[in-house]
Amino acid sequence: MTSQYPIYDRPWKRPGATRYAAARLRKILRPPVRVAAAPADLVVERDVAVHLRDGVVLRINVYRPHGEGPFPVLLAAHPYGKDNCPKRRGRRWSLNPQFRIMRQTAPFDISDQTSWEAPDPVWWLAQGYAVVNADLRGAGRSEGAGALLSDQEAQDVYELVEWAGAQRWSSGSVGMLGVSYLAISQYKAAALAPPSLKAICPWEGLTDAYRDLFTPGGVVESGFSRIWQAAIKHTMRTTEDLGVQRKTHPLHDQWWQSLIPDLGKIEIPMLVCASFSDNNLHSRGSFRAFEQVGATEKFVYTHRDGKWATFYGDDARLAQLAFFERYLKHRDVPEPPRVRLEVRERGDVISEVRTEQEWPLARTQWRDLYLAEDGHLGTSAPTVDGSVTFRTRRRAAAFTFPVETDLELTGPMSLALWVSVEGADDVTLFVGVEKWVGDQWIPFEGSYGFGRDRVATGWQRASLREINTQQSTEYEPVHTFRRQQPLSPGEIVPVEVALGPSATVFHAGDRIRLLVAGRQLAPRNPLYGAFPALYVPGPPARCTLHWGAQRPARLRVPVIPA
Repeated sequence: MTSQYPIYDRPWKRPGATRYAAARLRKILRPPVRVAAAPADLVVERDVAVHLRDGVVLRINVYRPHGEGPFPVLLAAHPYGKDNCPKRRGRRWSLNPQFRIMRQTAPFDISDQTSWEAPDPVWWLAQGYAVVNADLRGAGRSEGAGALLSDQEAQDVYELVEWAGAQRWSSGSVGMLGVSYLAISQYKAAALAPPSLKAICPWEGLTDAYRDLFTPGGVVESGFSRIWQAAIKHTMRTTEDLGVQRKTHPLHDQWWQSLIPDLGKIEIPMLVCASFSDNNLHSRGSFRAFEQVGATEKFVYTHRDGKWATFYGDDARLAQLAFFERYLKHRDVPEPPRVRLEVRERGDVISEVRTEQEWPLARTQWRDLYLAEDGHLGTSAPTVDGSVTFRTRRRAAAFTFPVETDLELTGPMSLALWVSVEGADDVTLFVGVEKWVGDQWIPFEGSYGFGRDRVATGWQRASLREINTQQSTEYEPVHTFRRQQPLSPGEIVPVEVALGPSATVFHAGDRIRLLVAGRQLAPRNPLYGAFPALYVPGPPARCTLHWGAQRPARLRVPVIPA
């Protein structure tokens, strides 16, 4: 009998690619970024020298509102060059190439003083804040050679904070704000507790470079990570090459652990942005920061839109402003929502924005959907043995769950599999969860401006399947990545896969589709694919997924009661 649902799939060949590519081309030619020249009377001191304890001089740009002050200070620490701002070229502005390479989801406005991924000084000056843009050690016009993610970098930021807090125009209250690396550079510095640092706002920043970017699930990322490292070589002198270190340290050893901030030591107020649209880079680390920081006054702003369109958009800016008004200016403004939760219907439709009190939500019902015959996902554990085999480079195994009543899935997901492999001693698993309405696949916003992503994604090498039982939870497996366990011929092993967080509404009649493949689920074409993300697949092989009474393979999903 023919199955009601597809047993095999090729998710890298979803319809609509041509139309999407045409829209991409238009935004590459004309990115929707509007630049305005700064006022002629802008108060700015450029390349101010800050002398560190070891004699190295860092260079900073200081923007101040008119008047004597004192003013609270927002600090951003750059590895890309504080002077990397839009430049006028005839009638047009020359933008950072990433605004073209990575699709922008909506128009937004910045001034010509806005450094890459930094707060716009002109906007913040109008709100009564001084802004300090600093070149990190070895970057831009600063002296020395730096080490990304290092304790030395954190100490440098500590000293920058204290310098800013001690200036005659400063109120002594310093906050930090910025996107991506300008968020990452906040964590370790805040853990050192500089006295003048009163609040931080890391806007989408990873917290474990191995797990979040370089080797998620034990799978080597060789796309964006390599491009980023190459770009850093043009903007910063470093003492360590992260690409070389990755080859030297393929497992999650002490070197990688030394790069992880001690989040529990951060005790000042924090507003962190944790998006559902950057699973390839910052999403998991940002949620991890919210869960693990020691501060009692911690807040998370979630969304599933473009990174920069959100950061520079009105809603996010007002949220940032309210946060700093409370904790830097000490004004009597309401405390931010503990969790600003955005739930999506589809990539371009927000179902709801509401306030929650914790993450994951305390009322979550963790529901198991079990792999079954004929491409089904069922609510009952299997009683008979079954399996499906697929070639790792050619197609994906697919399992479908028909949604009978309206359903909200908000939180991380996890997949427990039983796996064997023929033709190799390892297999790299790429896992995705999709939403289907009728025969239509529903795309969502993803990393690097990729607008054809799925609800949730995960990766896992079977040979690195060992679980850290102390750190794992019922909803999120945490792997040790400390030792390799190759598979023997015919050996069936349990493999757990962590999928990134999401917040999605399904309606009665919709379908949830689970995909398991041995290759990246999205194409990499720069016009219609997930470029520049690239994950190294395992060797060509035949992979079999098993289930049965003794092997209850299942997808665990976070159901939020109505």
